[in-house]
Amino acid sequence: MVARKRRQRVPPYTRPFATAQESNRVWCVDFKGCFRARNGERIDPLTISDAYSRYLLRCQAVEKTDTERVQAIFAAALGEFGMPEVIRSDNGTPFAARAVSGISRLSLWWMKLGIRLERIQAGHPEQNGRHERMHRTLKQETASPPAATARSQQRAFDRFRRDYNQLRPHEALGMQTPASVYLCSPRVYPGRVRDPEYDTGFQVRRIQKQGQFRWRSQRVFLGTVFQGERVGLLPSDDGCFTVYFAQFPIAHFDSRRLKVFSLSQGPGFNINEAGEGDVSPSPAPHPLGPQAREKLSGMSPV
Repeated sequence: MVARKRRQRVPPYTRPFATAQESNRVWCVDFKGCFRARNGERIDPLTISDAYSRYLLRCQAVEKTDTERVQAIFAAALGEFGMPEVIRSDNGTPFAARAVSGISRLSLWWMKLGIRLERIQAGHPEQNGRHERMHRTLKQETASPPAATARSQQRAFDRFRRDYNQLRPHEALGMQTPASVYLCSPRVYPGRVRDPEYDTGFQVRRIQKQGQFRWRSQRVFLGTVFQGERVGLLPSDDGCFTVYFAQFPIAHFDSRRLKVFSLSQGPGFNINEAGEGDVSPSPAPHPLGPQAREKLSGMSPV
């Protein structure tokens, strides 16, 4: 009997890096957590990173953690770096809301751009482990103690981002820097976002002011976040439809009971590919078509 040769694990520093397919598969976003400058000014840093390369795309304090300000920062980042396949966030505002599939105005905008959503489970920051590790270093090097003013604190964030990306080697990257690994996305940000279109198999409805659509002279509530948007209803079972926004399924509609139900939760992405303390996050709307059979994340195991 021939003995089977034991398979050796390839250390991370021998793996190839810097391919466009690996960068921008998943962007991670979160607020570091508010604190105050020494003069009492409130600091709320919004951070965005590329999960594969650890490249810190943005580290910017915002005056208010609302959709308008966060969307403006994302628009600038998308214009500079291109678009990711997936954005991973927690369930807090403005990333998610108490609406069908947890969709907020911000995540609705992401979906219109064709970006998939991943959300970690409540109370499990380790599911965004790589981003949280960066946050720990960010706090140690820029906010312990805080700067004197909000303006000087932002300068500290800018220095940290530059050093983190360009000077600091990472063991998981083969002692390379994030800037030497990261490549911009080939998916160009269009700037102007078009309304979603649907194939002929869909019944299309526009959501009215109260978050309702009409069905055979009756009104059905979907959610006020969809006001003015067009959704597509795709027949599934007898009298039932899957509700889509763009290419993403967001709900089930029972036309007999005139009720909309949240989608049942399915499996998350491969836990072995989550990396550095991540575990599988809760599912979010996943697109129609061949992409629906792809795993949500392609990050290399560590």
